Amino acid sequence: MSFDKNTIFAFLLIGLVLFVFTWLNRPDPAMVAQQRYQDSLIRVEQQMQQITETPAATQQAEIKAPESLSDSVKAEQLSPVHSIFVGATEGTEKLITLENDKIELKISNKGGKLTYARLKDYKTFDKQPLVLFDGDSESDFYLNFFSAANQPINTSDLYFTPVPGTDERSTVMRLQTGEGQHLDFIYTLTPDDYMLYFTIQGTGLNEILSPNTDHLDIQWIQKMRRTEQVRKFENQYTGLYYKLAVDDVENLSESKDDEERVPNRIKWIGYKNKYFSTVLIADDAFLANQLSSTQFPESETTYLKEFQAKTSVAFDLAGKETASFRYYIGPNQYQWLQTYDKGTSSDEQKLKLENLVPLGPKFFRPINRYFILPIFHFLGRFFTNYGLIIFLLTFIIKTVLFPFTYKSFMSSAKMRVLRPQVEAINAKYPKQEQAMERQKATMELYSQVGASPMSGCLPMLLPMLILIPLYYLFPTAIELRQESFLWAKDLSTFDPVISWKGNIPLISSFIGNHISLFCLLMTVANVLSTKINMSNSNTGQQQMPGMNMMMYLMPVMFFFLFNQNSSGLSYYFLISTLITLAQTWIFRLFLNEDKLLLQLEENKKKPKKKSGFMQRMEEMQRKQQEELRKQQKIRAKQQAGRRR
Repeated sequence: MSFDKNTIFAFLLIGLVLFVFTWLNRPDPAMVAQQRYQDSLIRVEQQMQQITETPAATQQAEIKAPESLSDSVKAEQLSPVHSIFVGATEGTEKLITLENDKIELKISNKGGKLTYARLKDYKTFDKQPLVLFDGDSESDFYLNFFSAANQPINTSDLYFTPVPGTDERSTVMRLQTGEGQHLDFIYTLTPDDYMLYFTIQGTGLNEILSPNTDHLDIQWIQKMRRTEQVRKFENQYTGLYYKLAVDDVENLSESKDDEERVPNRIKWIGYKNKYFSTVLIADDAFLANQLSSTQFPESETTYLKEFQAKTSVAFDLAGKETASFRYYIGPNQYQWLQTYDKGTSSDEQKLKLENLVPLGPKFFRPINRYFILPIFHFLGRFFTNYGLIIFLLTFIIKTVLFPFTYKSFMSSAKMRVLRPQVEAINAKYPKQEQAMERQKATMELYSQVGASPMSGCLPMLLPMLILIPLYYLFPTAIELRQESFLWAKDLSTFDPVISWKGNIPLISSFIGNHISLFCLLMTVANVLSTKINMSNSNTGQQQMPGMNMMMYLMPVMFFFLFNQNSSGLSYYFLISTLITLAQTWIFRLFLNEDKLLLQLEENKKKPKKKSGFMQRMEEMQRKQQEELRKQQKIRAKQQAGRRR
C-alpha cells in the first residue's frame, strides 16, 4: 500500500487535531484530587453502612474467636487493619516532648499526632500557663486512606512507634507494616522559634495501600480555648483563616457558624483566636478543601469555637517524595509574622501570615501598616512601658498633624474676628425669605478677605482618620496584652473603676457592667474640647436648630463606643484631646486678633480671582434664589386664588 503526500499530510493533521483536543480537555489536577477525595468519603460511608446494616448476631459471630486460637490470630480476626499494620490497634499512649525557649509541644504515639502546645512567654488572663490545646478532645489530626483490599484506614486510633530523632527537638512516629514498609510522621522543632516542621513519608507502601493512592485525605479539628477575660471580644476576633495559593488571605465568618468548600489550591489554613494562632502550612498546597467553623454557646466558659478542615495533599507511595508541612504555633505579632517572608521576592510565594493580625478595613489597613506600627515598634526598642510608648506615639502623631491643626485654628480665628461684620449682614437681611441674599453676602465677605469656612474641615477630619485604624489595632495588638499602666491592669482591655453585677436593661448591653476610668476621663476631656471649639468657631451665622446639642452628643457616643474597648485606646484619645486643648490655648495666647482683622481688611483692597469652589457656591446660590422666587410666586397666586 502506498500513500501520496496528501494522504500523509491528512493523517498528520488528524493526529495534531486529536492531540490538541486531548490536551485542551485534560482534567484539572485540583478537580481530579477533589473528585478522588469525594470518592474516598463515599467509600468510607459505604463501608460504615455495611457494618451498620449487618445483623447484630452476624457481627457477634464474625468477631467471636475460638479460645484455642492464638492472640495474634484473634487480633487479626478482630481488626482487618492488623493484617496491614501489625499490632497498631492496641497499645498505651506515650507522649514525646519537644521544646525550645518559646514553646513546649507534645507528640502522642496514638495517631502520631501533635496533641499539646504551650507558649512559654505568655499566660492566660487568670495567670495560668497558656495552653492552646491539650489532648484528643481539643485537637485531632488524622489521615484517611484505603488498603490494597479497599479497607478504609484512619490513623487517629493507630499506635505509632516513636523513633528517637537526631536531637531533643526532633522525633519520628513510625507506623510499621513490615520489613522495609512503614509510614513516618517526622517532627522537627526549630530553635528559638514558633515553627514546627512536619513531614509525612511512606516507604515501600506500594503493595500495602491502594495502588491508585496518589494523595492523602487529611482531617484537622481544633477547639479554640478561651484565654482572655472578656469572652465576647475574644470570640469576636476568633476565626478560621486561609491563604489561597495564588491570591490573598480570606476567612470564614467570625460572628456565626460558617462552612465553605474551596476547590482552589490553599497554601495554609489557620485557626486563630484574638492573640494566638495554630497554622498548618503546606510546602506545596492543600486540595479539595472543605472548611467549617462552629460557635459554642455563650454559656460555654472554656471554648469559643470549633474549627474543622477536610483536605488532601499529594502523596508518593514509594517514598521518593514527601508531603511536607510547617506548623506555626504562636502569637499574632505583626512584626514577627512578617519575618517568615523575608528573602521571598515573589508575591505568590509569600505566606502573608501577618494578615492574621486584624488591622481594620482595607482602606485603613495601610495607615496601620506603614505609619502606626513602624512608630509603635520603633519606640518599643527603647521603652518597655507601653503607657509611655502610647504617649510618645500620640505626641508624634500630633506633631505630624500640627500644620493642619494650626490651619484649622487660623480658619476659626478668621471666622471669629469677622463675626461683627457677619452679624451686620444678618441685620441687613433679617427675613426668612432673604436667606439667599444673606448667605450670598456672607460668602462674598469671606471671599474678599481670603477666608473660607471649609478650610478648617479637612484638618478636623485627619485626626479621625488616625483614630479609626487605632480603634482596630489597639484591642488586638498583642504588645498591649497584660501590660499595665497607672490604674489599668491591662491596656488591651477596659479598666473598670466602677463595676456591678446583674443586667441593667439597655445600659449593660451598650457599656457592659462597668465604667472605665480612662474612657470616662476621655469623655470629660472631649466635652470640654467641644465647648471650647464651639466658642472659638462662633461666626455669628445662624445655625441649624439642635446643632449645639448634636456636637455635645458626639463625646457621649464615644463613651458608649469605647467603654468596653481597649483602655490603651481611650488613653490615646485622652492624651490626643489634651494636647489639642494645649495647642489651642497656646495659639490663643500668642494670636493678636486685632492685627489679624487689619490683615483681613487689607485683603479686601487686593483684586481677587474667584476660586472654583466659590464660583460653584455662587452658581448654586443663584439657582436656589431662582427656585425660591418661583415658589414665592406660586404661593402668592395660591393665596390670591383663595381670597377670590
